[in-house]
Amino acid sequence: MGTISRDTVVSIILLLFCGFMIWAGTLIRDPQFGELSPAAWPKGVTWVLTAFCVVYFLQSVIADRNGTAYVPAFDETRRPGLTGWFRYYFNPIICFAIYFVFLATLPFFGTLIGGTLLVFVLLSFLGGIAPKQIVMHAVIAVISVGAMWALFTYGLRVLLPRGDLFTVI
Repeated sequence: MGTISRDTVVSIILLLFCGFMIWAGTLIRDPQFGELSPAAWPKGVTWVLTAFCVVYFLQSVIADRNGTAYVPAFDETRRPGLTGWFRYYFNPIICFAIYFVFLATLPFFGTLIGGTLLVFVLLSFLGGIAPKQIVMHAVIAVISVGAMWALFTYGLRVLLPRGDLFTVI
């Protein structure tokens, strides 16, 4: 038997996490209001996530068996030390910083405006800021966040943060 790839190890860890989440979903109390159980949404998401993790596991095992598993090579462009680490992880650090700004401004902007701004800024940071791209990023942000906001607000009747900006307007 050959070596086990990193993908196989990660997929096993994810499957264990999914098992824990399925177990935790059984502990959600049902108040018997005659409507959809409070555990229905978390259980549904957990089972979909589990299905994806099973596919990931199977793909990684097949890749291990065929000898085509991805093994990352040592990155010689990464410099040692703190500055090298920061340069290497610059994009993820900035994306997390943008997300934390979104979280900090969520009480003011609310979900609809804040989420649209978040998606637009992330797409612009990661995808470039040429005029044609900015228009595309704006369209993607408005449509994707607007659709999700409408789904949760009207379809699922979830109360999302409205934001103080709407109380001023």
